[in-house]
Amino acid sequence: MLFPDEHELIDRIAIALIRRKEMLGTAESCTGGLIAAACTELPGSSQWFERGVVSYSNQAKNELLGVPAGLLELHGAVSGEVAQHMARGLLAHAPIHWALAVTGIAGPTGGSTSKPVGTVWLALAHEGRLLRVWSELFDGDRHEVRLATVRAGLTALCEALEDRDS
Repeated sequence: MLFPDEHELIDRIAIALIRRKEMLGTAESCTGGLIAAACTELPGSSQWFERGVVSYSNQAKNELLGVPAGLLELHGAVSGEVAQHMARGLLAHAPIHWALAVTGIAGPTGGSTSKPVGTVWLALAHEGRLLRVWSELFDGDRHEVRLATVRAGLTALCEALEDRDS
């Protein structure tokens, strides 16, 4: 279930992508496809949304997105390095212009001192160029962390699209 501000963000994203004749894809771990679901809730989204990959396990990140197993072992699945590779891997394997990737710890378990519950890494890439990799630390329960991740990703994508259009 989306809140009104997500509907507005998705409308703005759709308008920008349609105007540019570009396609979006998502690579999601902790959100389990919620970003893709939010995007495809809008009628006509097939004009601008191409695919969503849910790569919840390390094996899926490796097989579907080309995230090196050694990188996963070295940095862990919840890291900027992995988010970056998820976005780049999706761009390399899909006919898309934009990739949004997310990986995190939604909880209630799985956190540590260095990566507490609510830690999320996001990456945004456009046509082979990594535009932004950043982390967030969200408060709340599992549902709230996942929704906050959707909001953060969509907001960053919308801002990047609108910055490029201005």
